Amino acid sequence: MKKKHLLLLPIVAISLAATAKNKKHKHKGGDATSAAPKADSSSSKKGPKPYNKVITDKAVSKPGLFTVHKVDDKWYFEIPDSLLMREMIVTTRYSKVAGGGGVYAGEMEGRKTVLWEKGPNNKLFLRVVTVISVADSTNEIYKAVSNSNLDPIAEAFDIKAIGKDSASVVIDVTDFFKGDNQPVSLNAMTKRRYNLASQIADRTYISGINTYPINTEVKVVRTFNSTPPTGPQPSGPGQFPSITLPAAYATGAVTVEMNNSFILLPKIPMQKRLFDPRVGFFADAFEKYDDRQQKVDDQIFAVRWRLEPKDEDVEKWKRGELVEPKKPIIYYIDPATPKKWRRYLIQGINDWQVAFERAGFKNAIWGREWDAKDSTMNLEDARFSVVRYLPSDIPNAYGPNVHDPRSGEIIESHIGWYHNVMKLVHDWYFVQAAAVDTRARKMEFDDELMGQLIRFVSSHEVGHTLGLRHNMGSSSRTPVEKLRDKAWVEAHGHTASIMDYARFNYVAQPGDAISDAGMFPRIGDYDKWAIQWGYKATFAKDDKEDQKIVNKWVTDSLKANPRLWFGTETNPFDPRSQTEDLGDNSMKASEYGIANLRRIVPKLPEWTREEADKYENLATMYGAAIGQYGRYMGHVVKNVGGVYETPKSVEQEGEDVYEPTPKEIQKDAVAFLNKQLFATPEWLLEPSILNKISNPVAAEQLGTVQVNILNSLLSTGRLNRMAVTTNRYGAKNVYTIDAMMEDVKNGIWSELSTRKPIDGYRRNLQKAYVEALSRIINPGDLSPNAVIMNNTWNTDAVSVARAQLVMLKKQVDGAVAGTSDKMSKYHLQDVSDRIKKALDPKS
Repeated sequence: MKKKHLLLLPIVAISLAATAKNKKHKHKGGDATSAAPKADSSSSKKGPKPYNKVITDKAVSKPGLFTVHKVDDKWYFEIPDSLLMREMIVTTRYSKVAGGGGVYAGEMEGRKTVLWEKGPNNKLFLRVVTVISVADSTNEIYKAVSNSNLDPIAEAFDIKAIGKDSASVVIDVTDFFKGDNQPVSLNAMTKRRYNLASQIADRTYISGINTYPINTEVKVVRTFNSTPPTGPQPSGPGQFPSITLPAAYATGAVTVEMNNSFILLPKIPMQKRLFDPRVGFFADAFEKYDDRQQKVDDQIFAVRWRLEPKDEDVEKWKRGELVEPKKPIIYYIDPATPKKWRRYLIQGINDWQVAFERAGFKNAIWGREWDAKDSTMNLEDARFSVVRYLPSDIPNAYGPNVHDPRSGEIIESHIGWYHNVMKLVHDWYFVQAAAVDTRARKMEFDDELMGQLIRFVSSHEVGHTLGLRHNMGSSSRTPVEKLRDKAWVEAHGHTASIMDYARFNYVAQPGDAISDAGMFPRIGDYDKWAIQWGYKATFAKDDKEDQKIVNKWVTDSLKANPRLWFGTETNPFDPRSQTEDLGDNSMKASEYGIANLRRIVPKLPEWTREEADKYENLATMYGAAIGQYGRYMGHVVKNVGGVYETPKSVEQEGEDVYEPTPKEIQKDAVAFLNKQLFATPEWLLEPSILNKISNPVAAEQLGTVQVNILNSLLSTGRLNRMAVTTNRYGAKNVYTIDAMMEDVKNGIWSELSTRKPIDGYRRNLQKAYVEALSRIINPGDLSPNAVIMNNTWNTDAVSVARAQLVMLKKQVDGAVAGTSDKMSKYHLQDVSDRIKKALDPKS
């Protein structure tokens, strides 16, 4: 399928975009339907039969989007002519799955946009809509666009009968749904991933079809051949990863139950809201062609629900009064969810009410219990958005949506909630908050605390299903010292957006007395404003006029309140947009975080103790503490060679869109790493912990963090950015490669001047430093393609790295004679030889 990639994705996250096309693209009016002759019994010997010969008195019939008939073992769709050429979305979900594949009941397998079209010879075609270019049929260019975007015919059905009123056609869909047809079955990639072969006909059957006013639901049990592999399987680069399910080993076959939802899209698409990079919405897109153009219009538009007032409230709505929507957004809680957590999931959903009030709606969004007694409700039914509870050890959750590719209108959403997300939030809260919150000092939290942690994750995932992307830059708009200001942080929250990956207030120190309001994430200023941008009406006549109005909203709002800034998750170079961080200064925030870790680590044996535990708890939480420490280092290193990106419209004044991270901030970052990481942090090397959890035959976790951060600091990508920014902005205005390498060398090699013994961690780190610089000046492959990939080879980075090694060798050689510690002397002699070989590989 052709698709315009927007990224606009992630995720733990994320929104799945369908292929887009405009309602005016093709099949306008009666062109296609009127071209095909109306079928009748005289048109062909094999043509349609009389209605009562097909839909006999044995038929069990259900009216809905399609009238569904079951006659003996045959299933028929009766499709009204009014639905021909109407676009529909077909979603394919698992309703039951084989174990061991990492996929769960309720999760989506695929989605297609389709339409029904009458063809010649009494055929009804099912086309899959794949085009990404559109034009209005009143334009001359329409014909060229149509001819260049032909939708594939996925299936051709014989028209079995004409409806009683001659305004519908009847087709037999039995073999189509029982067959292994890609629009309604597993796609080829999924089969390959799970080592599935052909479908087994006598073990595949339609288990039921139900139909409703805007959707028809088909449930099929499918069984596939699966031969377990014999012997070792190839792996490595270029090899497609695949697994064989336990069921295949037991029987040579794998059975799944799948649900297909045919969802009718609105006849008139919702008016689009054109995308603005300053507000974090998921988006879809197509190319729009018009006779009056001088260039193609790449239309990118936000993904959002259609919220409209009740007819009697339209005037109130226009006056700015809060009104209830005609159709509120409702999320149901999977009845498989443990009862004690349901109310917290619902609270997380309902927390968005306040945001929708900014858009003019009250009671716009609700979380509700699933009514298990209502036989008309089905968890896979496209009319219902559901928080599906998945029995998985994956510590995560995700919030996708199904939307109209013509306009971005969200039709429904199934949030995936993995059971083990509770372990994730437990470990986060323990290592980030245990220094200040006594409730966090144990391996099993009280239900109320865990419930509140579940609530914030629920709100975050619901935000995605409302159209919101991650705002990784939001936390950077809070001054670090405000995070310790009880009154301020409890009033405003530690971060302006729950869509950031800013978990808990690890900056807060014992004695600050910060309550949950200042410790937990919550719906913030940015979230309310983003919902206002996406859902408040402008009453514009078209999307272009709407764009001008909302552009002024954004420009004026950002000028008045910098906390509304959106920092995209797609820019890997902007240190303001990071995951798991807090505050406007990574060094200050991380210093406070380390102060808390230094309080937590010595208490781990006590706080992780449980009867009969074999130190698994201690190993887990020590690993979590090291992980948190590593995050702090990662936050800091991103400042070095960083590039700020601040999307703007031409009406905004001030700094440029792109600018380097200020020189002093970068210099402070290297100083922080020299102090907190490269100088061996002995406090993390607690023997009473390590001797219980770590066999001393493998590298220590701390050493791995040190080397990884050093290699990141001296990576070719970072050095290249520093070289480019030096050329663009001038050496006086930026932190140069030479200055950075000199600062790093002075920190990592301080023993050369002090003559102090070099401990084991430092020796390993110093060898890693020499190795990193050696790779820069000796990249190996220097073919033209390799030089393009190694983007530092023709920059000053190579020259500076060589100069640093030359100077370092002189300093090392000079220090050997004055070094009394034997291991330090051996180490320096070895380093000297390594540098010599790096500078002259042939020596």
